[in-house]
Amino acid sequence: MWVPMKQKSTGGWRSKKKIYRRVHELDRVMELQKKPSLILQLKSIIQSQKQKCLLLRDLEKQVGFVHKWNFMAVIEKYPSIFHVGGGSNRKPPFVTLTQKAEKIADEEEVARELMEPILVKNLRKLLMMSVDCRVPLEKIEFIESELGLPQDFKKAFLPKYDDFFTVKDTNGKPYLYLQNWDASLAVTAREERLAREGVLDSAGAQKRVRITKDGNYSGPNAFKICFPAGFRPNTSYLEQLERWQRMEFPSPYLNARRFELADPKARKRVVAVLHELLSLTMEKRMTSAQLDAFHSEYMLPHKLLLCLIKHHGIFYITNKGARSTVLLKEAYDGSNLIDKCPLLLYNDKFVALSGRREINSCNGKSLS
Repeated sequence: MWVPMKQKSTGGWRSKKKIYRRVHELDRVMELQKKPSLILQLKSIIQSQKQKCLLLRDLEKQVGFVHKWNFMAVIEKYPSIFHVGGGSNRKPPFVTLTQKAEKIADEEEVARELMEPILVKNLRKLLMMSVDCRVPLEKIEFIESELGLPQDFKKAFLPKYDDFFTVKDTNGKPYLYLQNWDASLAVTAREERLAREGVLDSAGAQKRVRITKDGNYSGPNAFKICFPAGFRPNTSYLEQLERWQRMEFPSPYLNARRFELADPKARKRVVAVLHELLSLTMEKRMTSAQLDAFHSEYMLPHKLLLCLIKHHGIFYITNKGARSTVLLKEAYDGSNLIDKCPLLLYNDKFVALSGRREINSCNGKSLS
């Protein structure tokens, strides 16, 4: 991947290719998710059946002819999770969860209960950042798994919290509306991290700023920078980055219509919006298509890809997996997600039955 840059020479301006440096540990994140994703998807399919038993002949109806063979391979490879029975004249072959897997699967309800306050908070923040405090319901559905919402969230989740959310038809399309504004939630994940690190005091004032050579500055307007290995910024680059890191900018929770995108402070605010959007997801990542879907709600730039590439110390774009994905770099230690919500911790515990270590396990730190 490259970005066309301009460089002055004696003959005038000429194009120069700037290489987008790969981070293999972050590319590997997507590779590590393939088998766990199949295991968890098959578990959900089995549990959705009336008898928690799936006839193998019906597997194709659930996942399609092509993907059926991937799931058949998973069933065969992990007998500690999936039990195959039947096969006689009286009963066709079927698959169920093993007793041990069933026992752990029962813990999902507890994990879902622990997730609810996190989901309520994050969904409110998502709506608070939008220009009209509303988002088309279909777009929430588009990222429901990234947020950690249950599949039946429209019927089972939203009605429970009608003090916070309401669904209304606007121009013939259902929208999810925020019922009331909560100023205490208008604090970004970036600001929370700075507060934990002692960069901000209780009044939000700035402490003494220490400048480092890797682009990271201990200031209230700074973002955490994680340059890829082999990237060696020169003095001019670092000076520009320092000015950008020090520059004040409006909160992502202020209405985007108040700002002109040509203003450098407004452009920095866009970076903060993208940072906060990714922070609200379980695994601090979204596909490029998912981010693109929210252009109008968050007034994102038309050249969103260039914005992400320009700030390659904050965001990483990987083309590994089925689709292009944007990751928040600071959320990962190598290929490992640092902080995990209760649902991810539960998923890790279930997948660990396969004999592999917990996916994306790092320091075991959970979010609550």
